[in-house]
Amino acid sequence: MPKYVIDAHRLIGPVPFDDLPTDPRDEMDRLGIGLACVTHTLSLYSDPKAGNEALLALDDPRLIPVPVVVPGAGEPDGPEEVAAWGVRMIRLCPERHRFDLTGPWALRWLAEIGLPVAIDLDETSPAQLRHLAGRLPELPVLVLNPGYRRLRALAELMAEAPNVRVEIGTVNTQGGVEWLAARFGAGRLVFGTGAPVSDDCGPRFLLDHLDLPEKDIERIAAGTLEELL
Repeated sequence: MPKYVIDAHRLIGPVPFDDLPTDPRDEMDRLGIGLACVTHTLSLYSDPKAGNEALLALDDPRLIPVPVVVPGAGEPDGPEEVAAWGVRMIRLCPERHRFDLTGPWALRWLAEIGLPVAIDLDETSPAQLRHLAGRLPELPVLVLNPGYRRLRALAELMAEAPNVRVEIGTVNTQGGVEWLAARFGAGRLVFGTGAPVSDDCGPRFLLDHLDLPEKDIERIAAGTLEELL
């Protein structure tokens, strides 16, 4: 079992379609997760500005804020406002918030912001991510919720875009994480859960039972994300 675990992908706040915990900290304690990157549910499902304000008002060093950015749509007003937030990563939802991930506004904003971006694979496509990585090769991209049915497409993306890292929480097919680690190294893989919308016990169990050297498991559990941030 890894000595220290950081969750790269958690939500805080109410979930509109289910009765789920609004605060991740009790579950983090139960599962031995030291830190978590969190995005507010209001930013995802309702009002990005209100969600970001609630997120940035958090005062807990265990919760690393990952606000949602909608390029060209008023949240934030511009790349300079992101610098004022003092955050270490941002989240993009191009499908949900209806913008072009590789359009001129997004490319200009992301280049100016210069922070790692987290994006759910269902919000885009491997082709769009390859294009983004090619246009901004210095931009770290963390792919969330890749699943296990698209491993070949994911591997093709990782092979072509060395600035892409992948969250392993949904790579829950036998040997899937090990297969990716053998090809791209543990330094391209990050532990995350997507809780509470997604189950967090399964990813934690997966992490504890990976058939990898201890140093690689420690890297996936925390090291890769620490370097990314």
